[in-house]
Amino acid sequence: MPFRRPDFAWFIGVSVLLTLMIAVGRAADVTAAQVQELLEQNRRLQEQVRSQQQTIEGLNAKMSEVLRASERHERELRGLSDRVEAAGAVAPVRAGNRGHEVRVSGETGIAFFNTGIEGQFPKSEFRADDPVIAIEAPIRKNTYIFTELKLLMRESNLENFQLGEMYVDFENVSEAWGMPGLLNFRAGRVNIPFGEEYQVRGPVANPLISHSLADVWGTDEGVEIYGRIGAAQYALAVQNGGVSRLRDFNADKSVAARVSWDPARWLHLSGSAMRTGEIASVADNLSEVWFANGFFRSVAPGGRATSFWVTLQEVDAMARWKNGHLSGTLGGARYADNDRVADNSRGFHYRTLEAVQDISGGFYGALRYSDIRVARGYPLAGWGAMGQFFFRPTLTTGLQRTSVGLGYRFGPPLVLKFEYAWESGRTASGLRRDKEDFFGTELGVKF
Repeated sequence: MPFRRPDFAWFIGVSVLLTLMIAVGRAADVTAAQVQELLEQNRRLQEQVRSQQQTIEGLNAKMSEVLRASERHERELRGLSDRVEAAGAVAPVRAGNRGHEVRVSGETGIAFFNTGIEGQFPKSEFRADDPVIAIEAPIRKNTYIFTELKLLMRESNLENFQLGEMYVDFENVSEAWGMPGLLNFRAGRVNIPFGEEYQVRGPVANPLISHSLADVWGTDEGVEIYGRIGAAQYALAVQNGGVSRLRDFNADKSVAARVSWDPARWLHLSGSAMRTGEIASVADNLSEVWFANGFFRSVAPGGRATSFWVTLQEVDAMARWKNGHLSGTLGGARYADNDRVADNSRGFHYRTLEAVQDISGGFYGALRYSDIRVARGYPLAGWGAMGQFFFRPTLTTGLQRTSVGLGYRFGPPLVLKFEYAWESGRTASGLRRDKEDFFGTELGVKF
């Protein structure tokens, strides 16, 4: 049989078919690998999503705990604030021992004052207002020493330092017989426990710049006991009475007492009584207690009285709400001396009404009205010039002050205040006092 040469077209067809089969196989292999890789990537992504979800759930749980803790702390701070406000005039009993902690604090006001031509600041003055440095240190358990240095008192015309409070405080003395807080004891130079206003006279605590017209306060050498009985608090002090810090020129002592009560969380009531004791008219000259931006002093003419004394009574009330308060004071006093020629005694009546209300975003408004009435007249300084209305025998029968203020609280240790006060009165001779209006602005800071 004759040999036949293969058909070239058939050979080409077979080659093309084999090539296509190989290409398809390779394509199938590549596609399977890619699909496997995609599946692996998808698995890893799912694991990452589950891990992230677990992380998010954990963060949500922690955030919820933080929010609950913040709300709890806020409630505790509100409760603590209420308890501190309710504590009123009596220093709170500190629980436990603070170890070896020494506390240094300070307060001052950076101020601008201006009054009318018969006022204390007729030349529009910039000044540092009531700068104070205080140090408290523990001695042993429940025993502390406190020292206060007044660098430049607003009420002083001297550029030297003055001693404020300085005492040793024995806290919780009554704890020895199982009644903590009932009895605490201070000895040294302490604030006179009379009324409520003296506790908020500082540049930061005072909602206005000025004080009330009566503004009863003082610091004197002596001893004080204070404590708490249920919702009631008390303070009792026996002190020298005269203004001299070096000696007491009369054996008769000053006695001051205050009892306060909080029948409800929003209401604080107190009553105070005081007798300055006999004060030597020449040696002491002035009482330690401050009144009407001055002191109590003798009014006996010609130095006929060798001693004088004053008794005071006062009731205070404060109603508090979330963003403000309303407070009022009614008080009276009586002056007497040992003049054998004439009766120089006279009675005082004074009152104060104050309202403070937060406005918005740290701003607040304040309004205070106060007045003093003395039927026979007395040296009442007020915002008037001390030389004219206190040291000279210019007696005032009535004085009234209306203060309006606007403030902004940056935070607890920093406040900016503006105030305008209208002040007017009448002297015993019938002359009007109407050139003492006050304008001031002050930045109060505390650390």
